[in-house]
Amino acid sequence: MSDLLRRVVGTPGKRHDYLIEPANDRGESGSPSSNSELSSRDRAEFAEVMDRKARAAMAKRTSGLSPATLYAVWSDWAVHMGAAPGKRLELWEDAFLKSAEFWQYATNSILSSGQTDPCIEPLPQDRRFKGDAWKKLSYNLLYQGFLLRQQWWHKAVTGVRGVSPQHERAAQFATRQLLDVFSPSNSPFTNPEVIEKSIYEAGRNFFRGAQYFYEDWRRFAFGQTSADAEEYAVGRNLAVTPGKVVLQNDLMELIQYEPCTDKVRPEPILITPAWIMKYYILDLSPENSLLKYLTGQGFTVFMISWKNPGAEDRDRGMHDYLNLGPMATMDAVQAITGSEKIHGVGYCLGGTLLSIAAAAMARNSDDRLASVSLLAAQTDFSEAGELTLFINDSEVAYLEDLMWEQGFLDAKQMAGAFQILRSNDLIWSRAVRAYLMGERGSLIDLMAWNADATRMPYRMHSEYLRKLFLNNELATGKFAVDGQTVALSDIRAPIFAVGTKTDHVAPWKSVYKIHLLADTDVTFVLTSGGHNAGIVSEPGHAGRRNRIRTIHHDDCYMDPDSWIKATREKEGSWWMDWTRWLAVRSSACVNPPQIGAAAKGYAPLCDAPGVYVFGE
Repeated sequence: MSDLLRRVVGTPGKRHDYLIEPANDRGESGSPSSNSELSSRDRAEFAEVMDRKARAAMAKRTSGLSPATLYAVWSDWAVHMGAAPGKRLELWEDAFLKSAEFWQYATNSILSSGQTDPCIEPLPQDRRFKGDAWKKLSYNLLYQGFLLRQQWWHKAVTGVRGVSPQHERAAQFATRQLLDVFSPSNSPFTNPEVIEKSIYEAGRNFFRGAQYFYEDWRRFAFGQTSADAEEYAVGRNLAVTPGKVVLQNDLMELIQYEPCTDKVRPEPILITPAWIMKYYILDLSPENSLLKYLTGQGFTVFMISWKNPGAEDRDRGMHDYLNLGPMATMDAVQAITGSEKIHGVGYCLGGTLLSIAAAAMARNSDDRLASVSLLAAQTDFSEAGELTLFINDSEVAYLEDLMWEQGFLDAKQMAGAFQILRSNDLIWSRAVRAYLMGERGSLIDLMAWNADATRMPYRMHSEYLRKLFLNNELATGKFAVDGQTVALSDIRAPIFAVGTKTDHVAPWKSVYKIHLLADTDVTFVLTSGGHNAGIVSEPGHAGRRNRIRTIHHDDCYMDPDSWIKATREKEGSWWMDWTRWLAVRSSACVNPPQIGAAAKGYAPLCDAPGVYVFGE
């Protein structure tokens, strides 16, 4: 039986928690059971391992999505819809009215050769039917009928009495994703822009599209980057701000950047990026590099560059990222610069980690933080957007078992989830443009960075999903650091928080909840753009707009809708407002510090961007 167990279990990563010790010479297996039978504890472990491996195998086939989660959403809606005859009658009536409205529109279009007002307009973010070709007769009927069906299905899954709010939002999302598959814009036979292109080029666009499809499939199958991405290279035209690695541990490298001014602010800036991404999102091309901008404004800047974890890092948890990340680097930054105060900056998950560090430091009367800047970072996950629609115990268990076998969550598995959130822009529109129109869009540095994804270690991601997403422990005062809970209300350092208007990962109203949690002055910025493009918002970037307002710790609370009504929107980048805010909270300029401090154990190790950023 022990041999059978070892054959079933295998050796997932480096984890051996569930492996049974081989029998000794007397036929004993380290337990009171006989050599022909497993003890009850061993049998339970054996059963658990079998279940985990079965779920992991299924998770690979479903891209990590739990079938139980989808069934729970569908059954909740179906059962309550079955008990709602009034709602069903309303939907029948709505279907009849929409059909009558469509046929009236079709008749008017035929009589006026398509020159009639549409009966339904696409949502502002839906750009599939914006072209003039969609206004022509027959094509306008296709997309108008599609939008009416989409609207009807949205009503069908909305407002069904008894359905849980999360299941309702999940049903809306799933229905929208399914309908988008059958959009007339995705077919070469019903997309007028594709048809016109095909006629003009005599079908050569399909030939190019087939070549592009084969190239993409081949690169995906062999784990290669896209051909366009090869135009960009880290250290060549990305992440080229001069600096040195001054600290390296098992989880990260600390980069100190060279000064660009004769004098600098004595309080250094320490940036903690998310480990779900490579740090150089903040150091792309020189013209849009936040690091270059900060050093040009007279700040000494340090950046954490996380290691891309592998199976050997499966047991790295949140405490490892906290202790080997912000806490270790603050010691190094102080030793190198001699400054008593540090401006802490965190982006996305890095901002969440920084807020945990700040709360733990406040609890321990550690006042080294001069300020805390949180860029598109959530501290309350109760309304964390569409990314959490399918995050429940069933889904987390599936992901845990998938990671348990691999030792990490693969970058491709995470990238797929983010693409689904914006499937029209990131999947269907690109597929139509490349494979049907035969057009390759030019790649920009932000897109090249986006293709350079990272992995998530098993233990850390499990703790993150359960403690923060599921249980919301940080916002409810239940998250423990070193055995003691921390509270964000203990933070006294002023906070600068940035939310981005069209963020699908950290919705701005979720980021705004820092006002409810922190008992300090909070300056909040709402900027145009999404989770990445809204942060990479260099001065001079066309179309950038933002709103900014400070709520002092003794002011009354202002809800986000009231805040946006009371706060004037203005042109320009939020970077300039932020550096002015940092300057006010900094001391008079001094001579720049040396790079590294060899005498204190922080000798420069290599040039930026370091070694870990190249981890595949």
